[in-house]
Amino acid sequence: MLRAVADGVTLAVRAQPGAKKTAIAGVYGEGAAAQLKIAVQATPIEGRANAAVAAFLADLFSLPRSAVELVSGERSRSKVFRLRGLAISRAEEIIGTIPGSHGG
Repeated sequence: MLRAVADGVTLAVRAQPGAKKTAIAGVYGEGAAAQLKIAVQATPIEGRANAAVAAFLADLFSLPRSAVELVSGERSRSKVFRLRGLAISRAEEIIGTIPGSHGG
């Protein structure tokens, strides 16, 4: 779900819009296809869910909102976000605290 890139890391996410609260809901899939499952209150209308996921990731990784960019999956539940300025070791450390993620 995490990959190192030149300016930070990319994170594969599975969005669940329309949830009761915005939170990590676990891990979707296994191995190389694993995605961090994030439930968001926002609806998938006019990019609201994408913006909510990006804001949540910025908070989770202590990054400015401008450092979180949607790379792919604008209209899909499966998305990839670029987290600029984040070391893969730090990202793995944070993800590793999530139950069921196995640091993955």
